[in-house]
Amino acid sequence: MEMEDYITYSTVVIKNGPPRSTETEDHTTVYSEVKSKTTEVPPTDLKLEPTVQAETEATPRPPLLLLCLWILCFLLTGSMIIIILISVSLTDQTAENQHLLADRRTLQNQSEGLRGERDHLNQTLRVILTFDNFPVQKFCPEKQCGPCRADWVLFQGKCYLFYNKNSPWKSWEDSRRFCQDGSADLVVVDDLREQEFISENTKFYYDEFHGFWLGLQRTRTGWVWVDGRNDTLGFWGSESAADQELKVLLIPGQNSTKNWNPRKNEFQNKFICEHEALRW
Repeated sequence: MEMEDYITYSTVVIKNGPPRSTETEDHTTVYSEVKSKTTEVPPTDLKLEPTVQAETEATPRPPLLLLCLWILCFLLTGSMIIIILISVSLTDQTAENQHLLADRRTLQNQSEGLRGERDHLNQTLRVILTFDNFPVQKFCPEKQCGPCRADWVLFQGKCYLFYNKNSPWKSWEDSRRFCQDGSADLVVVDDLREQEFISENTKFYYDEFHGFWLGLQRTRTGWVWVDGRNDTLGFWGSESAADQELKVLLIPGQNSTKNWNPRKNEFQNKFICEHEALRW
């Protein structure tokens, strides 16, 4: 914005004296001082044009911008360092947790193994205690112990003796007494697999009426095994309910699901003994 100039003029007075010769006298002209007066505008009245003001405000200040950038870089670097440290810490913790889990699984396996060995030892002790005089030489010939005695057959954790001696054979009561004297009892059939096993290990002898005594007899409550359980299998070839004193024979050479036949106690036959196997 242009400033206005004020000019003040003073009065000039020229006096005329006697005429002088133009050749010898000089006319003297006196001028008073001429001053120009400038009115100053107060600073508060000065206003910049809008475009100039905008350019002034938009002009960046390099030192402040650099300081902001430096602070931003410092914060980003610090954040990255913290993230890396946290990641390393989490990685270490994960590895440590995996190691602890592996140790825990190992201890669990060892604990289960120890429990299994304890159960085996308890079972072995229980079987040993059934003998009045434990036959060490029969279970441990040449100092090598086995689950069953010599001439006995191991199947599903049990030992079986198939009495195959020549006549005279034994009644049901005498057969059971023989088994009990050896800390065993007449066989109790638990399922079809056991039924098939004993059927495969018995052979036909003498005639079709002879067989192997089982630990099954008829009582007032029905067919009951020597361990007190009622029979639920019923692998009968023929069944007679007329006599409550009947015992059961397994007849060899017949269908394994239809080879049980009732006979009287006095009828002499071979037999099958059974007891739990030892676990060393």
